[in-house]
Amino acid sequence: MTLPGPLGTPNRPTVAAVSAATVLATVLAVALLGAGLARTGTGELRIPAAGTTALLRVLLLAGLALAAGELAGTRLAGAGPLPRPLAVPGALLAAAASTGLLLLLAAVSGLSLPVVYGLREGRLLLVTANACLLATVCAASRRPGLAALPLAAAVVAEALRAHPESAGFGVGAGLTVVHLAAASLWTGTLLYVLRVLRLRGGGREVLLRYARMAACVFAALAATGTASTLRRLPLEAALSTAYGRVLLVKLALFGVAGLLALAARSRLLSGADARPPARVELAVLAVIVALSAVLTVAPDPRWPLF
Repeated sequence: MTLPGPLGTPNRPTVAAVSAATVLATVLAVALLGAGLARTGTGELRIPAAGTTALLRVLLLAGLALAAGELAGTRLAGAGPLPRPLAVPGALLAAAASTGLLLLLAAVSGLSLPVVYGLREGRLLLVTANACLLATVCAASRRPGLAALPLAAAVVAEALRAHPESAGFGVGAGLTVVHLAAASLWTGTLLYVLRVLRLRGGGREVLLRYARMAACVFAALAATGTASTLRRLPLEAALSTAYGRVLLVKLALFGVAGLLALAARSRLLSGADARPPARVELAVLAVIVALSAVLTVAPDPRWPLF
């Protein structure tokens, strides 16, 4: 007879805890070390506080995903028990991360906060932090759906921040808005749906509704990601720059996530349990979020720094 727990086969909570800890450690390692490793041998200049900035951006993206995913997930879940809400802590996490980025910008630049508020990036980070705080208030109210508006404002502000070469809302910023919104919905809604399934002990109809939404989100991510790559990454810089290297790894993992989504859908349609590949898909998406944060601190491949 095989005993459960440490004397035999690990029980499910233990396996889940170990898996979650492994994913978290991987995400933290990618955020803190990714930019430095990708820059090895490229000759590009070091970005000050790249690891800390990437980590804070991971927290920002994770907070947006939690809040946005819950808004979409509650609509997909339908009637029945719902898991403990995480939209409020998610929005608070995003607000705290934005504030941290603002303070880090002041520390790295050696400027006072009033001066940083006058910078373009400082203003956008301030908008993001305030929008996330407003989303927190909305999510905690009797009409949590109102949080969608400030969350959208935070996504737009982050998209504008990611494209400093554009004085206004250009094509690049527009692509990033769609890309960031789609990524937040894919990751956050999948997490919420898996929590619903765990609470209810199943729920094929919930997964079917999520699969239809995920197909649209995947198409939006693929289209905007391809367009952004063609605009921003010269072919000759794909392997010789940190940005290109990180992006190639991200694209490879995006393909893996797509295959896992197809596997989950196939198992769902055949009547089998679709949760195992969906859990692995969520883990892969978490690493992709970390790589997306690393991309924001990688030198722009169009502006050589060597």
